[in-house]
Order: sequence, then structure tokens, then C-alpha cells
Amino acid sequence: MSRKIAAIRIVAKLCMGLGVASAVPAANADDWPTRSIKLVSPYAAGGVGDTIFRIIAPAIEAKLGQRFIIDNKSGAAGNIGTSEVVRAAPDGYTFLFAPTANLAVNQHLFKLGFDPITQLDPVATVAEAPLLAIVGGSSTAKSLKDFAEQSQAKGANMNYGSPGTGSPTHLAGASFALMNGGTMQHIAYRGSPPLLQALLANDVQLAFPTLSPVLAHLRAGKLRVLAVMSKKRLPELPDVPTAAEAGFPQLLFANWWVLAAPKGTDPQIIARLGSEVHAVLKDPAIQEKLAQIGHVATDLGPAETTSFVRAESAKFKELIERTGIKIE
Repeated sequence: MSRKIAAIRIVAKLCMGLGVASAVPAANADDWPTRSIKLVSPYAAGGVGDTIFRIIAPAIEAKLGQRFIIDNKSGAAGNIGTSEVVRAAPDGYTFLFAPTANLAVNQHLFKLGFDPITQLDPVATVAEAPLLAIVGGSSTAKSLKDFAEQSQAKGANMNYGSPGTGSPTHLAGASFALMNGGTMQHIAYRGSPPLLQALLANDVQLAFPTLSPVLAHLRAGKLRVLAVMSKKRLPELPDVPTAAEAGFPQLLFANWWVLAAPKGTDPQIIARLGSEVHAVLKDPAIQEKLAQIGHVATDLGPAETTSFVRAESAKFKELIERTGIKIE
């Protein structure tokens, strides 16, 4: 039995009690919070999500008068931790802090036994790291259009890499390949470090990472950015065009992080927490700390985040169906 099948079965077992949480009454919003709050991170300790939340947590804790206790529940591509929050009592004392994959992608690739779109209530979109179109320093492509023309000419002889099948970076590459005839080959690696080594060695000719893991290589001239997949240019890369400026307006991809609650959590609690997050993200010092790890403070409230996540989920669903991407 493969590790991925085993992971899917673990998630299925965890989700057997999904209907129980909805019967638990929500906390009284007037008194909330009266004790510490559990923040489930669906990845291992020390990852990007941990870092982001630890940047904003102290200021929020000061406003709420209670601490967040981070509970790292890693495994099954983040689906184990996500399922725990879906099953949790909607009492205002359990929240999820998760990225793009767990709220907008995985439900279209795994048999989860739950739907994060309908079984979680978004609180805020906290931060995002736009994806970059990156080539090796020796590449002759000086723009995204240059690379597109080369890929159309060489087709299956051109590879793009990702840190894993079904990751947002894979889906960004699949979208770009689809625009250019779909003949580029995808190569999945076990994480970002081996992917970057493959790009440096020209084993793959294109990748779509975020800024933080590639910054040192960019400064050394070993890698080059062709475009930023966001609506605005990054302050750290002012001379690099957006994908839209480069002629590819459809290429809008980022790894974003959302704070969410179990479905049925008191709307007043969600509004209160969303308001405190909003205030913290207005702080220039917080914005600077997020920028240092390659992220932009996004600051979308509950309603905006709900619309945003639904739109992202629909985008990824269509892309996965068009490309036939599957988790083997």
C-alpha cells in the first residue's frame, strides 16, 4: 500500500465524526475569549505558517487578553490538521491557519471526506507570497514571452519542476504549459531544495517558487526571475514585470495563508477576531517582518476571504480537470 493511499485512509478515519461538532453550542461572543485558543497548523513546526502566525500572534494576544497555543498536526499533505478543525466544536477556541493547498486545492485531488469550502468559516486572509516564474542564470530567455516561444519550439524537450504533484507551484506550471500547447513535461521533486538544485543544474528549465527560498540565488545571478504572478510588482523586485505586464494576465498564483474556524462559529467571534487581525496587519512593523520572509500582508476580512477562497477553489478545480492532474 502506497504512502499516499495510507494517508488518504488516515484522513477518512479522522473524518468519521464530522457531524458531531455541529451539535455543540457556540461560545457566548460577549464573554469570548475566557481561555487560551488553539491554533491548528497542518504542517510541521518551524514551517512558513508557524513563522507567519508567530509574527502576528503577540499583538493579537495583547488585544484579546488570551494566548494562542499552536498545535502542529502535520501529515497527509496537511489534510489531517485541516480535518481536525472541521471536526472541532465551533466554540471559538479552535482555529485553523492553512495555505492555498488545504483550502482551495486538496479537495479536488484527494478523497477527503469533508469540504473545506462548506465546513469552515474564513476569518481573514493574512498574507500571501506571489509565485515567480524562474529560470536558470544561463537561460537565454529574458522574458516570459521568450520562454513561451522556446517551449513551443522545443515542446517535450522542455521541463518545468515543482516541489510536489498538485502543489500550487505545479498548478501554476501546468497553467503556463497549457497556454503554450501543453507539451512541456512536469517533474515533481520532494520539496523545494531538490527542485532548486535541479533548476540550477538545468535538469528543469522553469519553476514557480515564492521569493524567500530563491532570493540568495537571485542575488548571486544563478537564477533569474521572468515575471511575478501577482497584480502588482513586488517591492523587492521592482524591475520584474507582473505576468500580466509580460503578456499573461491569466497567471495569477500565490501561496496565501488563511485563518479559519469550524463551521457554525459565532459570527460575532469571527468578526471580532477578523477585526483584530485587520488592526495588526496595518502595522508597518508587522508588514516589514512579513516582507522579510517574502510575504505581503493581505488583510481580507471574513466576507472577502470567503469570496476569495471560493474563487480560488473554482479556479483550481477547473485547471485540475483540464490538465488531468492526479495524485498517484
